[in-house]
Amino acid sequence: MHASLKTRFAAELPAVETALARAVSEMPASVKPIAEHILQAGGKRLRPLLTVLFARLLGYREDDIYIPAAAMEMLHAATLLHDDVLDAASTRRGRQAAHMRFGIVPAVLAGDALLAQANALVAHCGDCRLSACFSEATVRTAAGEILEIAYQGRVDQGPEVYTQIITDKTAWLIRASCEMGALKAGAGEETLTHVRRYGFELGKAFQIVDDALDFAPSEKTGKPACGDLREGKLTPPLALYRESLSPAGRKDFDALFTSKEADAHAIEDIGARIRLAGFDAQTRALATHRLEEARAALFALPDAPERSVLEQMIAHVRDREN
Repeated sequence: MHASLKTRFAAELPAVETALARAVSEMPASVKPIAEHILQAGGKRLRPLLTVLFARLLGYREDDIYIPAAAMEMLHAATLLHDDVLDAASTRRGRQAAHMRFGIVPAVLAGDALLAQANALVAHCGDCRLSACFSEATVRTAAGEILEIAYQGRVDQGPEVYTQIITDKTAWLIRASCEMGALKAGAGEETLTHVRRYGFELGKAFQIVDDALDFAPSEKTGKPACGDLREGKLTPPLALYRESLSPAGRKDFDALFTSKEADAHAIEDIGARIRLAGFDAQTRALATHRLEEARAALFALPDAPERSVLEQMIAHVRDREN
């Protein structure tokens, strides 16, 4: 992470954490332990930082910006609780997944409660545009997850389906995080167009890099390697690997990919082959165009210290290792 980006992260983090802690403290006692477990799991707080940075870039100086910023992180945390249940993940960022510790039903309901609490935070801001932005991000995120589930274990997923999945399940929330800050600053429609474009392209690139990192060693990422293969998600590294196979090899891969009980040794072997062939690196390269689009959108916005930090965010997404 670039030094000035890291410095800005450190400067904003205490206020974000304070807003999150206050919001969780207002939740029912039965929900608090689960909400605290997921929010204390070591997240980067990328989304609330984007909200704050865009508000500051566009001239908003009030401290109440941390309220909608916290709401975006709570929405993100709610999706993680649900994702871990859907993916049967045992860990999250190196810690025991919430549903493993508290149970599946409590974890799902806590995700619902986090989402509702986040919605209340946004509503209390008193701006219907903020509420509409938050609601659209929530709907789109759910739509992306549903589409991804519909294509699990299928090898007929084309690149256009993959793009739709990552746009909905990841990019909409990152776009909304940027847009919330701009809306709070009273941005006009032309400015909002550039802000949304930056968020969309950064979000798509973020997920593409994440899909490449799925094949990195778990000690580096804090997540089990090859999770997408086990879960039947045809991400670019797997699609590139499949395309490289002979007809017979592709038939064997398809049988494994569509299996509900894939052999662990076979999965590890495919992961090693993907790394050896550089399909994970090729996937990272797919993010380059998206990040250049994000940079172009950013430089249509005012020249201020925050713009430099947001440009470094682009490099951070490109180069991140976990």
